[in-house]
Formats: sequence, structure tokens, C-alpha cells
Amino acid sequence: MARVCLKNITKRFGGKTAVDRVTLEVKDREFVVLVGPSGCGKTTVLRMVAGLEQPSSGEIVIGERLVNDIPPKDRNVAMVFQNYALYPHMTVYKNMAIGLELRKLAKDAIAARVREAAEMLRIEELLERKPAQLSGGERQRVAMGRAIVRKPEVFLFDEPLSNLDAKLRVRMRAEIKQLHERVKTTVIYVTHDQVEAMTLADRMVVMNRGVVLQEGPPQEIYRRPRNLFVAGFIGAPPMNFLRVRLARNGSAVRLEADGTDLTLPEKRSSASARWLERDLVLGIRPEHVVASAECPGPNYQPVDGSVELAEPLGAQTAVHVRTGGQEMVVLCDPENYPRAGSRLRLWLDMDKIHLFDPATESAIE
Repeated sequence: MARVCLKNITKRFGGKTAVDRVTLEVKDREFVVLVGPSGCGKTTVLRMVAGLEQPSSGEIVIGERLVNDIPPKDRNVAMVFQNYALYPHMTVYKNMAIGLELRKLAKDAIAARVREAAEMLRIEELLERKPAQLSGGERQRVAMGRAIVRKPEVFLFDEPLSNLDAKLRVRMRAEIKQLHERVKTTVIYVTHDQVEAMTLADRMVVMNRGVVLQEGPPQEIYRRPRNLFVAGFIGAPPMNFLRVRLARNGSAVRLEADGTDLTLPEKRSSASARWLERDLVLGIRPEHVVASAECPGPNYQPVDGSVELAEPLGAQTAVHVRTGGQEMVVLCDPENYPRAGSRLRLWLDMDKIHLFDPATESAIE
């Protein structure tokens, strides 16, 4: 297996910079997920590692080799595409074996590798079928099998589950994670689905506009987002944001806005002193807000508002509440949630709030 190092990688298409000075190290056998919205540069990074795009500047190292000038077939990487990229006129066996045949492996060695991969992916009974006879999930398994038989140093996945239905995506996520546990290869995986990223990743890399905004374990990024974009992108439903002003009231530091008057926890008051009389953005996740007539605990403070919309999500209902001129979302009991037009008291867990500088969009520690 091998580590992958990107050193100040930049990619320009004409006058547009798609990837801007990205530096990243993927450790041997690590499962790293690049996540971000469409057009953020994540797939371009993956294609440069594969050799399908040439970087405008910077270095790509796989193992101990600088691979900038090495063609894709000699990089010992395998890529699984969003659209499966199977040959429609070939059987499943032939689709999985074709790369090995081109490398002139012996027939018995090819057969052994294909059978081993087929058993691993539970597609042994499909080997004589053609892609048109397969479901979407089966085609994706074949595409993964074609990559596995090559025994590459690095697996590259380009949004491989995007074309599957919701139930199958959940199952395939689990299978990809189990596959990594068995095969123990280095994996770089690209997705725009933040739930998929959090489920799969050992380490998550959040990108936007060609730049890496934050990287780390999924739970660390969830708990401590470094900026407004990461805070709003990671988490479902997304984080609530309220415009507030930091002001002192006697010994207390308060967060004030139309319909909002909250006291900053004492442990954060001294660190926030330089932000007094400044406008800030308060962030809090819906799961850290409680709708209740009574205070649910010592760390909670109230905000009142009116219900605008309720979205049943199955296990929970997302209730949109207007407080002053701003909106918040709170998760409520699906069997007993407030209806549109009703008044509601929300309690914010003040130990779980985030503060951001609206000018730089950076988190305030």
C-alpha cells in the first residue's frame, strides 16, 4: 500500500482556478473523504491523483514516487467512477478481467483474482451476465471488483453512490467501509453528501472554491467547525445562524438581537472581551435546541418565536421558528409537534454555541 502526498497542487482551466494550492497527505491505508458542493474542486483533485488531469503546478507523490509525469496506467491506482464505466458488450467476468488481460497476466492468475473479488463482493452468480442485466447496485459492485482485482496501491472513488436510490446508498456505504476493513488499502473518496462523508471517513477534507477549508476526523469537524461554510455544510439539518451583537451588561457579556437576549457562559466571556460592541454570528445546531415550556437544564437559555413550518422527517420533525427577524430550526417529537402559527419557546444549550466573525467568517474560539 502507499501514502499519497499533494504539495501545493494547483489546477487552472484557462483563466479559471479549479484547485488552488492544495496540500494534503493521505496516510498508508487511510480512508480520506473529500467533501464539498459541486464545483469545489474535489473531483479535479482525484483526477490529478489518477493522472487523468495534469496539475498546473505542484507535486503529487504516491508512495515514494513523484508521479506528475507518470501516465495513469503506471501509477498503480484504481478508480471507481460515478457512472460505473462498464463495457456493455462484455460479461461481468470479462469486465473485471480485461485490465489484467491487458497486463498479460496468466489466465489462471486472472481467474483466481476475479473469483476472489467476486466472492468478496457477493457477485459470483453474476459473472456470466452483462451489465444491462444488472441493477445499479450490482453494476457498482462490478466496478469495485474491477478495481480490486488490480490490487492497486490506492483506490480512488468518484461519487460512486450518486446514481443509487437512498436505501441502496446506505447499504453500499456499509459495504465500502467493510471492504476497506478487509482489503486495508489507501482510499481517497469524493462525495458531495456530507452524511456519506461522515459515515465513511477516517479523515474528512472539506473543500470549497478549490481550497481546503478544514480537515480532520468527522466528529472533530462536526464539533469544532473553523468557519461559517464548514459549520453550515456539515450536519443535517444544517446549523442555525443568528446575527447578534456582543455587549456588556454589568459583569455579564450578552448576545443581543431582535428577539434574542442571551448571556454568554462565564468561561467564554473573558476570551470574547475584544469582540465587545461588535456584530457576530451565533451558530447552534438544531439538535442542541429544545422546544419546551420549561427549562431543560442549567446550561440552557430561552428564545421565543412563532412556528412558520413543520417538516416531518420520520423519526423527528424539523420545525422552523421565526424569532425576531431571523429563523431557527428545532427537532421535535414527530407525534406531538407545534403547528404553523403557534408560539413556541426554544431553549439553546449555551455550552454548544459557536461564534463567528461575519467579516472573515472564521470561528471565534
